[in-house]
Amino acid sequence: MKNYSPSVDRNKDPILEVLQGYLSQGRLLEIGSGNGQHAVYFAQKLPRIHWVTTDMKENHPAIKEWLKEAKIPNLHGPEQLKVGVDDFPKGVFNFVFTANTLHIMSWKEAKCLFKLLGKRLREDAVVFIYGPFNYGGEFTSTSNETFDQWLKDRDTNSGVRNFEDVSNNMNKAGFDLLFDHEMPSNNRMLVFKRQAYRPKG
Repeated sequence: MKNYSPSVDRNKDPILEVLQGYLSQGRLLEIGSGNGQHAVYFAQKLPRIHWVTTDMKENHPAIKEWLKEAKIPNLHGPEQLKVGVDDFPKGVFNFVFTANTLHIMSWKEAKCLFKLLGKRLREDAVVFIYGPFNYGGEFTSTSNETFDQWLKDRDTNSGVRNFEDVSNNMNKAGFDLLFDHEMPSNNRMLVFKRQAYRPKG
């Protein structure tokens, strides 16, 4: 029986609406595909995008269940990717999408991810980061504050990240913020674009 996520069903259409404003054709790497439910829905709706799923090895069986049943030709993976340990799969990626991952991983791992994005993505590649964020060090809702405490009770290294910290580190990695989309349930979609290569000195 497939692993089903009600929250994915709730947020899939608002996320798709944002993605459709940027995606035309190309290869997209999803970091932290979870159970694969998002990937199946988005790949069906975006047939000109080759969607590559990734996650830690222990999550691959759940992803394979969704992919096996869907049988979508432009949906691939799952590939092994543990942030801070593994490199991206081989090949050129025009887009990267990750949902509800930054608050799960440690901040050290998040910074590893930002650096890896800068290393592997070429000029004009676009990165989508979905999830809750604080602004000016403040929670945007009581529900996000409660969620943050729940995360920290599970793992002291996790927690809702500050928008400014994410944006500054992405900028250091060579990305400009294109847009900060307001999403339902106190979430955001941050969209970054890889800058042209600028030699130092």
